[in-house]
Amino acid sequence: QVQLVESGGGLVQPGGSLRLSCAASGFSFASYASRWYRQAPGKERELVAPLTSTGRSTNYADSVKGRFTISRDNAKNTVYLQMNSLKPDDTAVYYCNAFHPYYPKSRNYWGQGTQVTVSS
Repeated sequence: QVQLVESGGGLVQPGGSLRLSCAASGFSFASYASRWYRQAPGKERELVAPLTSTGRSTNYADSVKGRFTISRDNAKNTVYLQMNSLKPDDTAVYYCNAFHPYYPKSRNYWGQGTQVTVSS
């Protein structure tokens, strides 16, 4: 059974940090690219940080550049999102996505999301 399970969300004060994790199972995670998306209330889902299957990160959203870092540990089938200097505008549900680069539509999986709230 294919699963992506996010964890690590919560309530944090502005300027604080969180690290999100996304544990994959049921497929060959090391062959898949990974992405973190987020969706704030009343807004469309936004791509935050992409990562290739080989661990190369490209094209962070402008709003998170220099503050967020995506990484992966293929031995643990896990992708991470380190979030520093958090702002209230970062408040959203964060989703993990994994897709096979040769079959981006048919082999495309999502987690259930984890809430991040940045507030004092």
